Amino acid sequence: MSDRLVVCNHCGGVNRLPQARPALDAKCGKCGVKVFSGHPEDVGGAIFDRQIARSSIPVVVDVWAPWCGPCRAMAPAYEAAARELEPDVRLIKLNSDAEQAVAGRLGISGIPTMILFAGGREVARMSGAMPAAQIVQWVRQHLPRNAA
Repeated sequence: MSDRLVVCNHCGGVNRLPQARPALDAKCGKCGVKVFSGHPEDVGGAIFDRQIARSSIPVVVDVWAPWCGPCRAMAPAYEAAARELEPDVRLIKLNSDAEQAVAGRLGISGIPTMILFAGGREVARMSGAMPAAQIVQWVRQHLPRNAA
């Protein structure tokens, strides 16, 4: 088993997490913040791009906006899914209003939209709010066989 590379949501540092150590206890070697918090962080475009390009674990992004009722309704479910899926999968959020260029590049036409990335490429996409169990099921169903 090889070490996992996980990007810090706060500073963008790339952390090497040995398989033999509990990943949930890991702290970023650059800024000292816990690498996994069980809380999907709202990241900017630069951290989003770094997550996709450098993480060796699958990354799920919830593209949302503060004015979106279904997005706000799904937020607790997405957080519950993060607590269940971490540290094998990274869950992050991307505010489509604050990061319009990234949302446009992703071809977002409706929110909330979840996109699963693995190995730097999009693996699956789903639009619409879902409960936690359905989010977890959707992610696990679409994970590449060699991932998490």
